[in-house]
Amino acid sequence: MKVFVVGANGKIGRYVVDMLQKSEKHTVRAMVRKQEQADALQQKGVEAVLANLEDSVEAIAEAAKGSDAIVFSAGSGGSTGPDKTLLIDLDGAVKAMEAAEQVGIKRFVIVSALQANNRENWNESIKPYYVAKHYADRELMRSNLDYTIVRPGGLLNDAGTGKITIGENLKRGSIPREDVAKTICTLLDDEKTYKKAFDLVSGETDIADALKGLS
Repeated sequence: MKVFVVGANGKIGRYVVDMLQKSEKHTVRAMVRKQEQADALQQKGVEAVLANLEDSVEAIAEAAKGSDAIVFSAGSGGSTGPDKTLLIDLDGAVKAMEAAEQVGIKRFVIVSALQANNRENWNESIKPYYVAKHYADRELMRSNLDYTIVRPGGLLNDAGTGKITIGENLKRGSIPREDVAKTICTLLDDEKTYKKAFDLVSGETDIADALKGLS
């Protein structure tokens, strides 16, 4: 499976790209915004293409063409305002979905946020971020794509443990970004995870075994 990673230069995206490059089952194409980012990836043997989530759907579709799946792990980042959150985390995500449909890519995995599906549990201090994630996820669920929505808790830079907890209504928790990436790479070709959405935090269960528990 050739996987198009949107947000390949982000903190989760870098882990995903690295894991997919080492995978025996998958290959990777990384989408980045800057030539120097593409050059650095290509020096590591990673296929990289230049595209921007503020470009047209057609431009993103052209960059994704020939891939079998899309992993959307892009985000505007904590240093930007609500305007960029709207443009990247919401409109950018929807553009990537439209691009997937345009070129016949069925598999789509998106990184959301813990409890983005439940308004009453949103963190008031970053409410625009939750609004963007909520509606991007809703658009994905309304699409014809074989989606999985991964809603991680607080993101850590700690080394991954390979142990997670997944559920529909996890109120709080955190998880290393490495374990989020490992969960994504594990579920990519698992049809039992199609049309599923779940919260994700650190736990005591191996990633593969936790995913088996999805009903």
